[in-house]
Amino acid sequence: MNAAAPPSPYVRIGGEPVVRAIADRFYDLLESDPAYVELRAIHAADLSAVRHGLTRFLCGWLGGPRDWFQRGTCIMSLHRAFPITPQLADQWATAAACAIALQEDLDTDIADAMAEALGHMARGMINFGLAPAQAHPA
Repeated sequence: MNAAAPPSPYVRIGGEPVVRAIADRFYDLLESDPAYVELRAIHAADLSAVRHGLTRFLCGWLGGPRDWFQRGTCIMSLHRAFPITPQLADQWATAAACAIALQEDLDTDIADAMAEALGHMARGMINFGLAPAQAHPA
């Protein structure tokens, strides 16, 4: 007898509307909070494309529609062109954690797991500002 698969994190958090709210809040923080001024500076003036891209990435990453992944672009490769320092990675991870934490009625276990995993991913993209022995391989 096959048991039904448990619902994905995407379904459990409320699907695309919740994911979009988190992505929008993330970029709202970048635009309004001086703690993220360096991170904001590496983005284009118009954030609409990256807001959409982060929403689509997170949807697929959480087990929802995978259209972002079907493009064949690796999230790590996409960011190689930018000098990502430890400070920028920490700003990204902190802004993501705040955007997630501010989402009302989000399951705490999922919220914590998302923030932790995204923080690890952000720090895995560091490609600038580390001593050679500390740098992550390309």
